[in-house]
Amino acid sequence: MANPRFLMCRPEHFAVDYAINPWMDPAGWARESTTLVGSARREWSALRRALTRLGAKVDLVPAVAGLPDLVFTANSAVVLDRKVLLARFRHGERRGEEPHFDAAFRALQARGSVDSVERLPDGIVLEGAGDCVWDDTRRLFWMGYGQRSDRAASEPVRDTFGTETVPLELVDPRFYHLDTALCTLTRGEVMFAPAAFTPQALGMIEERVAPSERIEVDTEDACRLAANAVCVGDSLVMSGCSDRLKGALAERGYRAVATPLPSFLRSGGAAFCLTLRLDRRSGAGTAVASAVA
Repeated sequence: MANPRFLMCRPEHFAVDYAINPWMDPAGWARESTTLVGSARREWSALRRALTRLGAKVDLVPAVAGLPDLVFTANSAVVLDRKVLLARFRHGERRGEEPHFDAAFRALQARGSVDSVERLPDGIVLEGAGDCVWDDTRRLFWMGYGQRSDRAASEPVRDTFGTETVPLELVDPRFYHLDTALCTLTRGEVMFAPAAFTPQALGMIEERVAPSERIEVDTEDACRLAANAVCVGDSLVMSGCSDRLKGALAERGYRAVATPLPSFLRSGGAAFCLTLRLDRRSGAGTAVASAVA
């Protein structure tokens, strides 16, 4: 298997300068900014080291002054089979990121790292892989909507990548993107925080994921953004989790790799938010979708 490849952005200009989710407290950040700026850079570097130790390669988006959330590259696009579907942001505070991510992907295309770069239809909002999580076992995208992305985004994603899409409505403002509440694992398990979803959305997960493959994340771990993890083989790189969740993962053969990210938690982001997987292939996996018992 080829080494996983991620897109990241150094946190040279990261800060909590505005509030567009319940985690963000600009005044609190300002009071501690001298310390937090340095902490964020150390935490990001530790995350990158954790990924490279697992064999990952990292491409970088240049940081841009005035765009503090550019560091959350998961929101930049949806990428599968070397195709890129660029994001469109809900809030004006983040729309300035769009041309910079566009330029970054065009540069990757020029270097032969991706084949095509496409845009969403006018009027449709989709905040990249933050609300579009690939499930290699079931060959589908789980898609979050209701907070930051539109339900209607499922159609262009389906048409662009030729895959099934499963829209899941998010109802808790703390879990504003799907990637804060759901993570797919290498052998087919889905780790998710039930508190983030409507009963209908939970029903859709239960229809497609066998009970033995569901790993429920309680509210305590969900508020640590434990589900905002990067799965590389049998390792889950995450900001942190409880001993209970760590044990549940270990029983299934996974290792929780803790790389604390408290500075980024202040903005509502963790390990998955800070990365975008570039090498996903729709036919890469070997597992077959499980029948629900």
